Amino acid sequence: MKVFKFGGASIESVERARNVASIIVDYAEDKLLVVVSAKGKTTNALENVVHAFFTGDKRLATQLFDELKQEHKQYAHELMNGDTMGIYQTLDDLCTEVEWLLTEAPVRSYDYYYDQIVSVGELLSTAMIAAYLNKIDKKCHWIDIRDVMKTDDTYRDATIDWQKTEPLAKQVFGKAFENANIIITQGFIGCTDENATVTLGREGSDYSAAVFANCLDAESTTIWKDVPSLLNADPKIFPNTVAIEEITFHEVIEMAYYGAQVIHPKTIKPLQNKNIPLYVKCFLDKNLKGTLIHNTNRKIAYPPIMVLKTKQTLLQVNTRDYSFITEDNLSKIYNLFHDCKIKINLIQNAAISFLACIDSNEEKIEALLKVLKAEYEVKRNEDLYLFTVRHYTQHVLDEELKNRTILLEQKTRQTIQMVVQ
Repeated sequence: MKVFKFGGASIESVERARNVASIIVDYAEDKLLVVVSAKGKTTNALENVVHAFFTGDKRLATQLFDELKQEHKQYAHELMNGDTMGIYQTLDDLCTEVEWLLTEAPVRSYDYYYDQIVSVGELLSTAMIAAYLNKIDKKCHWIDIRDVMKTDDTYRDATIDWQKTEPLAKQVFGKAFENANIIITQGFIGCTDENATVTLGREGSDYSAAVFANCLDAESTTIWKDVPSLLNADPKIFPNTVAIEEITFHEVIEMAYYGAQVIHPKTIKPLQNKNIPLYVKCFLDKNLKGTLIHNTNRKIAYPPIMVLKTKQTLLQVNTRDYSFITEDNLSKIYNLFHDCKIKINLIQNAAISFLACIDSNEEKIEALLKVLKAEYEVKRNEDLYLFTVRHYTQHVLDEELKNRTILLEQKTRQTIQMVVQ
């Protein structure tokens, strides 16, 4: 059994949706659990519905949601070549809960309503893909993942209850596979014990696919993207990127930790823990090799892997009385950063000073400065970059740091990090 995950870009048009179906059909001799995201910009459109509803403009919220519903029906009409009687009813049914909600006045948190409304995007897209596969005689089973994925009630960033989810996954998916080789379901969403819908936060669909692969001891997981493979750097920033054909789970987690927009660490853990290989493939050309991410003791020769984080602030915290930055002061300063919910991207301390590179979030920084300045002197530099290179070479550093001033540098055998302006 294999797990596939397709993102919103893969089905943003009817042509692309049919292409996704053809990829699924090519692998249909195997049992496939297919996780599909909301199509195109659906999530953004639903966020506009949430905003209108929560700010009290129910008329606008209803109008925006109806427009989205009609747009999906038009999409379904084209996808199904006009054979829409069954799918129209399905789409209507899936929209009913949101339509009822929009008639009420908001009495709960914004995050609660966000999850109830935004989650419908995944339900609509998967229903249409499943209907199309059945239409072309590739029998598949559509599953509402809220019957499987059980979580706590932390809306917009729910934590999975593995003790409840794993047996449900084995039971529900196992029964469905008795009647069809293909299961279509949603990522990103789940359900609380009180039957409230939740979302799983950033990269929730990739994470969902990894969770199901773990629960079902899948042979592999494949994430289908619009890029040929993982690259050693963001091509929007670095013009001469190199494809990475093979990489370890450990290396991917390192890349993500330093800020690379690759595979989120929470997606890696369920796969690494059961040694399930992860493939990154291109849905635009399924014949491309892509990238294999797995556990291996074999040494892999990596190119320099570069990550550039923008909008960084460098804070220098000095003791007023010349006391050393040792355990007591370090603990106190760390706690102040933690209390203000500020993640430190790079740190360094000297005798009486503490340096921290952080994301430039003015509201959080002002709150931090307020408490820091009660006991310490603080200096700051703005509009900086944090440049990280794994497997660095001097040539790469010389090339990429032309006309840059380095304010702070840390180096290990494999990794160099520099705060630059």
